[in-house]
Amino acid sequence: MGSNPHRSALPKTGKQQTVKINFFAELKRRNVYKVAVAYAVVGWLLVQVATQVFPFLEIPNWVVRLVITLVAIGFPIALIVAWAFEATPEGIKRTEVADAMPAATSAPKKHAWIYVAVISAAISVALFFLGRYTAGNRTVVLPNQLSSKSIAVLPFDNLSRDPDNAFFAEGVQDEILTRLAKVADLKVIARTSTAKFKSSPENLPDIAKQLGALNILEGSVQKANDQVRVNVQLINAMTNSHLWAEIYDRKLTDIFVVESDIAKTIADALQAKLTGSEKQMMAAQPTTDTTAYELYHKGRSLWGKRTGDNIPKAIAFYEQAIARDPNYALAYAGLSSAHILAPFYAGANRRESAAKAKEMALKALQLDPNLSEAHLALGKVLFFGEIDVAGALREYKRAIELKPNDADAHHWYGNDTLSALGRFDEAIAEGRRSVELDPLSMVINVDLGVTFFYARRYDESARQLRKTLEIDPTSFYPHYNLGIVLQATGDLSGAIAEYEMAKQLNDNTYVSTLCAAAKAQAGDKDAALRMLSDLDKISQQREVVGYFRALLYLSLNNKDEALRWLEQGYKERDGSNIGTIKVDPLLSSLHGDPRFEALVQKVIAPK
Repeated sequence: MGSNPHRSALPKTGKQQTVKINFFAELKRRNVYKVAVAYAVVGWLLVQVATQVFPFLEIPNWVVRLVITLVAIGFPIALIVAWAFEATPEGIKRTEVADAMPAATSAPKKHAWIYVAVISAAISVALFFLGRYTAGNRTVVLPNQLSSKSIAVLPFDNLSRDPDNAFFAEGVQDEILTRLAKVADLKVIARTSTAKFKSSPENLPDIAKQLGALNILEGSVQKANDQVRVNVQLINAMTNSHLWAEIYDRKLTDIFVVESDIAKTIADALQAKLTGSEKQMMAAQPTTDTTAYELYHKGRSLWGKRTGDNIPKAIAFYEQAIARDPNYALAYAGLSSAHILAPFYAGANRRESAAKAKEMALKALQLDPNLSEAHLALGKVLFFGEIDVAGALREYKRAIELKPNDADAHHWYGNDTLSALGRFDEAIAEGRRSVELDPLSMVINVDLGVTFFYARRYDESARQLRKTLEIDPTSFYPHYNLGIVLQATGDLSGAIAEYEMAKQLNDNTYVSTLCAAAKAQAGDKDAALRMLSDLDKISQQREVVGYFRALLYLSLNNKDEALRWLEQGYKERDGSNIGTIKVDPLLSSLHGDPRFEALVQKVIAPK
């Protein structure tokens, strides 16, 4: 008979199965399975610790990657070691040696590895859910690392022949930025800082580091008659890679749709999570009148400069915008903000300006109760014009809820109300947030230094103010505030030098008062007396707030007169000075006086 191939194959298959069974049995006997399970669980635990805990401890990202790599490399090594070696009562032995040892020396089987695996698994699961549900929507940013959801909108080029259309180009940039600023999941740099750069700079990585933003939006606007072309491109500044670009050719009346579409597309490109209310606010159309729109942005551009006669000019443009569209809520809010600052930058009557500012803010809120700019303006009115600290606190918080990336809202919330109440940790956190959002703003940087001053953290205050002088050495504002810090720490000669420098840069009555008070403290009492006489003459032409005279009388050690003038300042509703008397180090000598403490309670009490 011929040979049967199936019969000859049977013994061979049986041997293969036996080898396979023996191999897996050997894996089990050598505890390779146990080691694999235990290693996988412990490795997962280490990875969870690295990815969930290390970022909060500010451990560099390369360490996280190293841990994950080592865990992966270690797995096959652990299996090889488990196959080749065995744990015995006499120590680690090669498996062959352990097998040859007498059975009596073999240790009884233990189940400790099971407990290790179970406990490690429980810890790793807990860490996973801790990281998952405590991180929220915020992107964890390691030191010196730019957030992937950060963006700066650079000034748009005006390609129109009419140079007056530059305001229109600024308006398009500002509207896009404003819509993005309403998204809590993004970090949006304020226009005050981006305005210092041109639209298409060559050194993008350097600009990204200065602004603290990974992504840059560049653009241009060309307006002709009733047509407008908007060209935009979104760029990763560190890699110079283009994430998105688009050209919009539309009618002028469609400009708001274009701005909303650009903002929404950017948010999607940066994978920002949008709430329903954020989507609605991004799509909102502030006015249907394009002329009113242009007038508003002319006013806003001038308001941002805050020098010379720019505030009165801004007021005029806002009023023209309202005349074109009486329902333009944003223009009313802008007009309110201009009026409340007019006394400080344009010498306007303080009480009249405060009354106008409040009227305009309330009108804006009547038209749009969810307009963050209106809540912000009303908060400033309540603090500066009415010394209503609690009311201002409420309005500032609401403004931040509606527009989380508003640097001014964080700035005023921290430097005004939280500081006035002595809530310094919160105030400093808000101040730092405002600097993150507007890193090149001279005013915001100075006022962070002022917040440190209120908290009596004088070294940090002086460092912050000197840093601000690098941003703008020609401004009197950081100089005289640095002088105040030096005066509070007893460095009177240094303080006087800073005051004199500030006086050269700006002939300001407050600075002259501070300088005279410092000289009186240094022994020149006549300086304070001469300044008191000067204030009497100045007050015949314009208002001189009581706080100025209070400082001079304190330098002369006349606490009764100082208290009388502080009381007068409260009656005058001078919130810019009286609102922070609870924490003002220049008034430290009055602490403990029952009259002063009673005045403090009136200042901070809800109105």
